[in-house]
Amino acid sequence: MNKYLSIALMIGFFLVGLNVFLNSKPTPKAPIYKTITKYSPYYLEKRFGGLEILNRDDKDFKEKPDNVVVFKRFEQLQKQWGKKHLKIVNNTLIIDSNHTQIKVHINSQKDKNFLKTFYGL
Repeated sequence: MNKYLSIALMIGFFLVGLNVFLNSKPTPKAPIYKTITKYSPYYLEKRFGGLEILNRDDKDFKEKPDNVVVFKRFEQLQKQWGKKHLKIVNNTLIIDSNHTQIKVHINSQKDKNFLKTFYGL
């Protein structure tokens, strides 16, 4: 009985660790994401205990989520911002940032699919 209990515990800890690892991974991004992040107000900054999320527009905004959920929370904030400030017209992405409109041509179907799935455009 003790032999099977130790094996079951090892398998259980392995599965829990694997589950936490898979849930904390950020979603894969398309090449257009790098262009969009230049205009997004949210960014990650290293701190002694891990990462924190800051806002370029609001100096009082500071979130220090756990390391397990920091990328998920960052993606949530990016998606909320994107729903308000991004739109697709024909094959052009229009970024409304700080009362100016930036137009970016969508080069591939992969970029277009990413914008639809990630930002919900």
